[in-house]
Amino acid sequence: MEVAVLNKAGQETGRKIVLEDSIFGIDANDHAIYLDVKQYLANKRQGTHKSKERWEVAYSTKKIKKQKGTGGARAGSIKSPLFIGGGRVFGPQPRDYSFKLNKKVKQLARLSALAHKASNNNIVVVEDFTFETPKTKEFVQVDKNLKINAKKTLYILSEQNKSLYLSSRNLEGKKVVILSDINTYDIMNASVLVFMESTINALQKNDL
Repeated sequence: MEVAVLNKAGQETGRKIVLEDSIFGIDANDHAIYLDVKQYLANKRQGTHKSKERWEVAYSTKKIKKQKGTGGARAGSIKSPLFIGGGRVFGPQPRDYSFKLNKKVKQLARLSALAHKASNNNIVVVEDFTFETPKTKEFVQVDKNLKINAKKTLYILSEQNKSLYLSSRNLEGKKVVILSDINTYDIMNASVLVFMESTINALQKNDL
């Protein structure tokens, strides 16, 4: 699959780059994508939810009324879950939601996500560019030139670029990452992937 290389003005440079089938043309494994995204979201959960059980509620343990003769049900403690302010039965407790996923499954998931984007023509390749100083206005203009300003966009760089990162930081739906940090969730969450030309070369030389 060939993709035209654009400049930051949105114009074709006359060069084309080949997206290798071993990365962008595989048969996507949707279940691997599901597992990797599930793990990513699970690992982000704090798991600090907590409710008090009846032994933790700060109330008296005194029997609140006599056992018989009231015409109502027996009640031994105001801490009972039946009363307002009582402890909760089987409430949430702190826990760790993270789980293990094999490296090869995660690798397959990333490649499958890239294949999905390639098959839907949601990949844009731009020749390498940078800003002298961080300028959000300039970053917005590049987005408009590439005609992707209304879409969720993931910019993938081959190496750190502080100017581009800071320029995009305040923009909703725009994210800049380096190749070594990409994950399946970010790829699937974006409508369009914008690769720097050097990133494609680095990706195809060194597999994910």
